[in-house]
Amino acid sequence: MRDVVILGSTGSIGTQALEVIRANPDLFRVVGIAAGGSDPATLAAQVLAHRPAMVGVSRATAVQDLQLALYAEAKKMGWNAGELTLPRIVAGPTAATEIAGMGVDLVLNGITGSAGLVPTLTALDTGATLALANKESLVIGGRLVTEAARPDQITAVDSEHSAIAQCLRAGRAEEVDRVILTASGGPFRGRTRAELAEATPAQAMQHPTWSMGRVITTNSATLINKGLELLEAHLLYGTELDRIDVVVHPQSIVHSMVQFIDGSTMAQCSPPDMKLPIALALGWPERIADAARPVDWTVASTWTFEPLDDQAFPAVSLARIAGAGPATAPAVYNATNEVCVDAFHDGRIGFCDITDTVAAVLHRHIDSADPAQELTVDAVLAADAWARTEAAEACRSLADQGEATA
Repeated sequence: MRDVVILGSTGSIGTQALEVIRANPDLFRVVGIAAGGSDPATLAAQVLAHRPAMVGVSRATAVQDLQLALYAEAKKMGWNAGELTLPRIVAGPTAATEIAGMGVDLVLNGITGSAGLVPTLTALDTGATLALANKESLVIGGRLVTEAARPDQITAVDSEHSAIAQCLRAGRAEEVDRVILTASGGPFRGRTRAELAEATPAQAMQHPTWSMGRVITTNSATLINKGLELLEAHLLYGTELDRIDVVVHPQSIVHSMVQFIDGSTMAQCSPPDMKLPIALALGWPERIADAARPVDWTVASTWTFEPLDDQAFPAVSLARIAGAGPATAPAVYNATNEVCVDAFHDGRIGFCDITDTVAAVLHRHIDSADPAQELTVDAVLAADAWARTEAAEACRSLADQGEATA
């Protein structure tokens, strides 16, 4: 029995992780959950279903909403007055970090964005196994995260990195030639850069194979997400950036591959379902029976693979530049994108402006960064804050230009 903490419990990864746990009560016990607090009804239902000892909400104003939702959910379930014992509720910007530091067997970090860095480091410091869905914390933290982790302390939740971990079981580290990340291509696969200029937020949210939140779905449309995954694979598995390839595979059945020095390539295949990599991350190195449905080999199907169009989708090339640059460059890459995604959905910038702005701010940082600067959490957060300011100003300028030409 593993005691588990779920960070980002009301998000896509968090809710599916709790479903896996609920289906395997003999393997896992939830002792803490944390969420932003914007969905108190869902959070309350999770609390009553799993009865964690601690609950965290990052918005302090959400505490009363959560308490009211807990009583409403209990009443809906037919509980009598006095039957509900409230868990300990912690609130504020450090709530997820406090929950991560409870000292459990396993912490699943499903927070979105750079806010997951300190909870990631806190979980590792307690000695807990870290099931990592918050790729941004690894990407921006870099060696701060990898050096804080003991061997095998981090398990991958992303389907691509879970696939790589499984394929790596087929050979020794010195036998690995290349790692191949697969990308669905998103909703705009096959479009030219000129065609992408007219892409709308609604179109960007129409992912062909995965149902995800706004940020990660938009990142999949721009392929920023694949850039982050490239950096994540480099850090998780120690593979040099120039030995990691990206190939477009629209069916999303082959989740990634590892090519070995003898010419063999191992691929992990399964229908697109995040419960499989979530279950494997929770149970690693053991597999959990019936976590997801397998490929039906009695049904005819065709799988295709295409090269990535770096001209239309420069995000992966930019990630390579960030990974080869100053240690704080990946933080700039990520933070600039987060600001631009919000601006795009607010209608202030266009789709192509996202990666154009990432490129401009990233190169500005690389040109001005002190190569001798020590990598610390403060340095990462400072680069993150600088990039957000630069990106916000760039977005304002683009919005003003748009109004001027309207």
